[in-house]
Amino acid sequence: MNDRNAQYGITLMRVMVGIIFVMHGGMKLFGMGFEGVAGFFGSLGIPFPYANAVFVTLLELVGGAMLVAGLFTRYVAPLLAATMVVAIATVHGSKGFFLPDGYEFALLLLVSNAALFLTGSGALALDNVIGRERRPAAANPARVPQTA
Repeated sequence: MNDRNAQYGITLMRVMVGIIFVMHGGMKLFGMGFEGVAGFFGSLGIPFPYANAVFVTLLELVGGAMLVAGLFTRYVAPLLAATMVVAIATVHGSKGFFLPDGYEFALLLLVSNAALFLTGSGALALDNVIGRERRPAAANPARVPQTA
């Protein structure tokens, strides 16, 4: 596999994971509201439920949009992965592996965000435009200096 194909593969994953988080953040904000999310978090025993409801809702909505755009991917991805650790520990972990209530989907999102942290944003990302992602010259054959 060449580096270019790998970069586009990462982009596909990043954009899809971002869309999923935007949708979940939007559901929390526009469907449940901060109060509803805080009530749910409180019922799970999550400390500071209102503050965490605001944080998680906005992180999913804004952080998901940042993943779609490929903006600050290596900063956003670990935060989103951490929310999946909490989701597994507090909601899904005791319900087995399989959906609809198990932790398989949350685990997939956790691992996908861990992969984005490790690999960076891939192709077609604002991180590349603003210089947040720099690949070594050896990873980009077009930039390898030619010697005589």
